[in-house]
Order: sequence, then structure tokens, then C-alpha cells
Amino acid sequence: MLAIIIPYYKRNFFEETLKSLDAQKDKRFTVYIGDDGSLEDPTDLLEMYRGKFDFVYKRFEDNLGGTALVRQWGRCIALSESEEWLLILGDDDSLGENVVEEFYRNLPEIESNRINLVKFATQSVNKMTNSVSEIFVNQKFEKATDFYYRRYLGLARSSLSEHIFRRESYLKYNFKNYPLAWHSDDYAWINFAENKPILSINEALVLISVSNESISGMTTNVFKKNIAESNFFMDLIKHKLNLFNHKQRLKLLLQAEVSIRKTRKLYLSEWRVLFVMYLYNFFIFHLLKLIRRFLKSIIK
Repeated sequence: MLAIIIPYYKRNFFEETLKSLDAQKDKRFTVYIGDDGSLEDPTDLLEMYRGKFDFVYKRFEDNLGGTALVRQWGRCIALSESEEWLLILGDDDSLGENVVEEFYRNLPEIESNRINLVKFATQSVNKMTNSVSEIFVNQKFEKATDFYYRRYLGLARSSLSEHIFRRESYLKYNFKNYPLAWHSDDYAWINFAENKPILSINEALVLISVSNESISGMTTNVFKKNIAESNFFMDLIKHKLNLFNHKQRLKLLLQAEVSIRKTRKLYLSEWRVLFVMYLYNFFIFHLLKLIRRFLKSIIK
């Protein structure tokens, strides 16, 4: 069974989200809605859909999303019961009418390959310009690290709402609590996949909303995004670098350094991690360049 988890806060596009759930051809899911102490009461909207699909609504009096969004995701997931599969759906995103149907149609193949992570085709909907992007599709089977690297290069896109994952993977790894949960999903997918391929279902579409109220669309949170990015890349090179190929490792090592420099100088402990990783991966020429950059930073 599938649990669809909605961390609710903004009402603006929430009705579109609910309409998309009502339109599902396959209703084998339960929706769990965790209200993050919102000032925008959704209960009248929810009453319109009472009996159309199964849902549970819980209001939390304290707001977590503003300080620890991953913790808000966690307490919303905790509302769910024993469903084996989870999807965290943004309160401004929508599912194409056959998302649940296609998930169950592909479930025998998912189970036979012991796949932990499933994703769908996506289309970005810009609420500020009333425009839509092209439809983004993916390889049917792809390593999570290869997918992330393509995304890093700008050759793919990814968002939280387009993924379905096993509960046991979530319980084992959880989500890293980066500021704004920026890159928390990227790191989770690499963990959850456990070096097995992601299965992509391109026959169903998830619509991803971008607006000046969404984290990705806002421009006032760049500093926090940069902090999250630097934390993510340092975790990636410290704990996951061996999962990437040689060429990818070098790019990620460089990116970790660049990401930190966006907000501050590197700490000695971070230089030490970089030195060890360059040595371990035999990037001797690049290690010498790193030492040169380190010496320059000390002199400054």
C-alpha cells in the first residue's frame, strides 16, 4: 500500500493538489496531511474531498518548517501507518491522474529487482509567469549516483514530490537536516537506493510548482541555500565519494571547496578532508593545486 504524505503550510495551490489526488484512476493510497501551524486553514477544502479518497489530517500547533523542514517531514510521515511505500507531495505540486496506477502496474518489476526508489516524469509549472517547461523523462534504470551527477551537470532535474520510496529505507537512513531541506532529498536518494538502480516511470507525470512562495523560487534565502549546499557536498565527499567514478569524484571534490567559499573560508578540518580525499583518489596533480590554494588562503 502507498502513503502520500503532504506537509501542509500554504493554501494558494493546495486545491490543485487535492484535485489531482481525487482524479487518480487507482485509489489504493491514503493521504496524511500534517499542518505545520499554518495561518491558512485548509479544513474547508478538505471537507470538499471527504469520501472521495482516504485522508488523515493533523494540525501541529508549532511551526517546524521555518527552522527544521526535515523534522516537519518526519512528523508528517509518523502520521502514516504500515504502508510499505511513501511519497512526500508538496502542498503546491500535483500528480498526473495515472501516477498511482502506473506505480502499481510497475510494482512486480520493482519488487523482483528489490528496488528501493521510484521516480516519475516531471513538468515544471511556473506560477509567476503561467508557463510550463518541457516534460523531463529519465532512463528507466539508473544508478542514483549517475542520476545525481547528471543533475549536477544540469542535464537532469529532480524534486521531492516525484519520488516514491520504501519505508524501510527511510527508517534506516532518514533525511539529513540541511537548512531549508535544500539537498536533503538528493542525499537521501543516494542513501535509499543502496547502490541499486532507481526505476523511472516515464508514462506518468508529476507537476512541480515554482513560485515566489516556494523554496526553489524564492530569492531571499540564497545564503541558507549556500550553507546547505556546502554541507551536502562535504557529506558527499566524506561518505559517498567511493560510489562515483574517478572523473565524477574530481568534480565533486572541487565543488565541495567552491560551495564552502560562497559563504566563508574553509576550516582547517575541511582542508584536511580534502587533502585526504585527493591523496586517496590519486589526484596528485590536483593535490598540488589544492596545496597551492591552501597556502594562498593562509597568506590572506
